[in-house]
Amino acid sequence: MTTELLPDALLDRIRDRAARYDRENAFFTEDLAELVEAGYLTAMVPTELGGAGLSLEEMTRQQMRLAGAAPATALAVNMHHVWVAVARTVRARGDHSCDFILEEAAAGELFAFGVSEAGNDLVLFGSASDAVPDGEGGYSFHGTKIFTSFSPAWTRLGTFGTDRTGAEDRNVWGFVTRDGGGVEVREDWDAMGMRASQSCTTVLSGAHAPADRVVRRIAPGPTTDPFIFGIFAAFEILLASVYTGIAARAVDVAVETVHRRRSMAAGGAPYAHDPDIRYRLADAAIALDGLYPQIAQIARDVDEQVDRGPLWLPQLSAVKTRATETAKDVVEQAVRVSGGSSYFSRSELSRLYRDVLAGIFHPSDDESVHRAWATVLLGPVPPA
Repeated sequence: MTTELLPDALLDRIRDRAARYDRENAFFTEDLAELVEAGYLTAMVPTELGGAGLSLEEMTRQQMRLAGAAPATALAVNMHHVWVAVARTVRARGDHSCDFILEEAAAGELFAFGVSEAGNDLVLFGSASDAVPDGEGGYSFHGTKIFTSFSPAWTRLGTFGTDRTGAEDRNVWGFVTRDGGGVEVREDWDAMGMRASQSCTTVLSGAHAPADRVVRRIAPGPTTDPFIFGIFAAFEILLASVYTGIAARAVDVAVETVHRRRSMAAGGAPYAHDPDIRYRLADAAIALDGLYPQIAQIARDVDEQVDRGPLWLPQLSAVKTRATETAKDVVEQAVRVSGGSSYFSRSELSRLYRDVLAGIFHPSDDESVHRAWATVLLGPVPPA
């Protein structure tokens, strides 16, 4: 399985629309319709359930290709793929609590990620939102989620909040429907980049997940639960793939540009012959080249259930941070060698630069990655 889900002709059409979506701050409606028709949203659903059966490692390559054509489109559908990957991960470990995600994705439902909250740096380990039990095993969620990519299209939202009604708090993870009530999607997305992702604010005011759509009720804080591990792994690895794809496209655009640009000082020779330009592009390509095997290996280890022990979460965080930071540097190098034309908003490199900056805002951030690694290497800091 290599390119059949994303043939070159489809990617060309998606690339052709990306600038307009960005300029108009519009959702990628036509892209989504074509991706659904191509079976891309069921790519990771097991074949026995009606999907293409791609592994996480195979999905990373597909997301790199899509991101090279339209970063915002890739980022938004990434969130759907995260939930499908989570369901695959727990299913592979003998846990069928999330099989409904695979079944509903195969039936055409579109999943979004309703987790991030303003000012909440606990991320997966604690929530400012409330999960209120309904007395029958289900929960209603109350809170505000930010950066909910895929906002105009999702039909299922995976989210969580804290049940504070018992003797001990519990983080409750469940899935709500768009048409089930208690959901307000604010049309407030007007960002610097990733504009077509339409990652709007989502207000939950009683959005209900029945008992059979509540998948976890666990104590706040770090955990080895396979569901939480699945989220962490799929989110970090697939994000790394998107930003790697952006960087790869930036290098391609820069190569084309420096072959076209001519130097008066060099008698009309192309800038591709300039030693400084050559060094910069080579340096960018070398940095980018190191990301591919790292992403492939860690995704393969998730697929094959390799036990990395206490290094798993720090290494997942490191892959995401390394990919997003490297991608940012690579795109900047591409902009530098391409000259002042890349500063115009009509330039693809200008858009890629704005899009790649979004990578610094996704968890895990650079500071938390270093804290995690310091704890692994040096042990926890004792309380004062």
